[in-house]
Amino acid sequence: MAIREILEVPDPRLKTVSEPVEDNEFDDELRTLVADMFETMYDAPGIGLAAIQVGVPKRVLVIDLQPEDPDAEPVECDHDGHTHTHPATKKEPRIFINPVILDPAEDVSTYNEGCLSVPEIYADVDRPATCTVRYRDLDGKEHEEQLEGLLATCLQHEMDHLEGILFIDHLSRLKRQMALKKLKKLRQAA
Repeated sequence: MAIREILEVPDPRLKTVSEPVEDNEFDDELRTLVADMFETMYDAPGIGLAAIQVGVPKRVLVIDLQPEDPDAEPVECDHDGHTHTHPATKKEPRIFINPVILDPAEDVSTYNEGCLSVPEIYADVDRPATCTVRYRDLDGKEHEEQLEGLLATCLQHEMDHLEGILFIDHLSRLKRQMALKKLKKLRQAA
């Protein structure tokens, strides 16, 4: 496993429409890609990653919402010289290969989204509250599942990447320009 570089705006590869994983591509190379994607996502840290974000234009997503684990001891970490205690989380890795949304709900949820390819920028995005997704697993087996809440939102966000769409593309022109200007300032300050 390896941590791969995450592409950031304005890298033109993020606008690439990803290709489906073909039947003969469910192999060790795909398994390595998925393992690297999880390691990269956890290191970032994030809760979802599309293959195109690490420069691979394939229809592959990894998601782990990392819910709190009430049975585990809280975790202490050091930020900016201050010690903080965070609830422990548990890993619940999910892999979606060649995902297709079948019936997005008319009801909409609004989440304050962020993206590893648009670091430090967050904005409210409206998406269908629930959706049914058909996808394949690492062995090529097909699944169909109804998703809701944050998992539905995260899947739709990551699926946008497969079409070359970033979450900031859902914002008004003015809000998108403001977000990109803020990102530019943050990069200059770093």
